[in-house]
Amino acid sequence: MFKPLKMVDEKQKIIRTTCKEVKFPLSKEYKDLIDRSIKHLTYSQIEEYANKYDIRPGTALAFPQIGINARIIIIVYEYEKGKFKNYVMVNPKIISHSEEMVALEEGEGCLSVNRDVEGHVPRYARITVTGYDEDGNKMTIRAREYLAIIFQHEIDHLNGMLFYDHINKKRPFYTENEMRLI
Repeated sequence: MFKPLKMVDEKQKIIRTTCKEVKFPLSKEYKDLIDRSIKHLTYSQIEEYANKYDIRPGTALAFPQIGINARIIIIVYEYEKGKFKNYVMVNPKIISHSEEMVALEEGEGCLSVNRDVEGHVPRYARITVTGYDEDGNKMTIRAREYLAIIFQHEIDHLNGMLFYDHINKKRPFYTENEMRLI
């Protein structure tokens, strides 16, 4: 039986907390939460299930968004209609990035922000992230464009930051000449 996860709202203190490093082996509770998160995110991207369970569409989440102070992110990336690739990363760190910056043309959203926030969020176009899988094996991922944006958004959560912290308050929108919009 599927039970949707309860997302923490942006007003709750944990969202602005720098999360603690996770020790291995992961607890059964954490492994269960990872499995539930993958299912929740997958269902949220399939319209039939999103409607059935009344869940907002989302591509990824970080553990503080479900009330847990731990450096774990989960991404369920739909690379082709109905086909998903799951990324679970424990203690992720961005170790390198491009100079080029990009932004999502329509802006970013967040499962913990229940309102529209307008503006472009500058992100690195390409990044390399290291961390560990849920069994403690070291992993390195090179991400670009949209997937790189998702990783940066989720890692920000682990450091108590929200996407709108990156929006220029005086000039929230960029032109195509100023930044590549994707």
